[in-house]
Amino acid sequence: MTSAKAKAPTLKTISFIIPCYNSAAYMDVSIESILACGDDIEIIIVNDGSQKDNTRQKADEWHAVHPATITAIHQENGGHGSAVNAGLAAANGLYFKVVDSDDWLDVGAAEKVMHYLRSQVERKTPTDLVIANYVYEKVHENKQTTIRYHKVLPVEREFGWGDIGRFSQSQNLLMHSVIYRTELLKELGLELPRHCFYVDNIFVYVPLPQVKTVYYLDVDMYRYFIGREGQSVTEGVMVSRIDQQLRITRIMIDAVKLPEEVPEKKLAAYMESYLAMMMGICSIFLRIQNADDSESKRQEIWEYLKAKDPLLYKRLRRRAVNRASNIPGKTGRRLGLAGYRVVQKIFKFN
Repeated sequence: MTSAKAKAPTLKTISFIIPCYNSAAYMDVSIESILACGDDIEIIIVNDGSQKDNTRQKADEWHAVHPATITAIHQENGGHGSAVNAGLAAANGLYFKVVDSDDWLDVGAAEKVMHYLRSQVERKTPTDLVIANYVYEKVHENKQTTIRYHKVLPVEREFGWGDIGRFSQSQNLLMHSVIYRTELLKELGLELPRHCFYVDNIFVYVPLPQVKTVYYLDVDMYRYFIGREGQSVTEGVMVSRIDQQLRITRIMIDAVKLPEEVPEKKLAAYMESYLAMMMGICSIFLRIQNADDSESKRQEIWEYLKAKDPLLYKRLRRRAVNRASNIPGKTGRRLGLAGYRVVQKIFKFN
């Protein structure tokens, strides 16, 4: 029988969620980097049906060593989105951060971010969204590319969307750069699709209209490993999973009506640019795929947008990348391939 005087669990500053699928070879580095953030955090390892290695055992061992900090959840395989959903449902932290099992945090940068997050615990209205830089770590090439926001976002002060500048094409907010207030995500009812890659686009796009306050720290906190075989952002894999990219893009089109449902004009402009990028990626990779039904799929995703919002369709179609990647015939395909090389350099996704 539970005592009526039992104390409620102490609020953690942040919940770190680590989706793991056959991650035994590299998950330790990720977990160790997060543990350095302090004792007022929780780490939720979500073992998403791993079968090929001892991910399950490792998760349980980490929990056994750090029972007050680390929780292990085991579930049937449902994909990255399902793992994030499970982590969000279990999260008790004021803030919520996803760290993929092959990525890690910079300890010094994370310490500065944690200092700000701790300052929010006693506030009546904590900041909704905290942003920090992230670094593409191309370990096998010994190259790094840092994505910073210091020229577009106010630094180290709370602000609203009316205070932001114009994002460049390489500065989109990704899952790596954002830390949402947990209750904001829960109140929104955010639920990512199962058995689908690229759900991080939904995670960083759909909640934005609910965000009223933002804080940015110009520190390189998140280290995003690029180059692992089979990674979802490699060119061959993106081509093979184009149907999942199309699915995610349709969900984004349906989720927010632009600009009507986004009263802040600068935020609406940013979200429209992000959606334009998604449409461009769909068009370009269908052109690269060049299968029997690739052209019909390319036309279908644009017709889907046109049926939902004719004005938004016209605006996105007029953008340079989308004009070039949607010219009919062989000429259009050649331009689409050339456009891909440009987009690849801009967005640095592989």
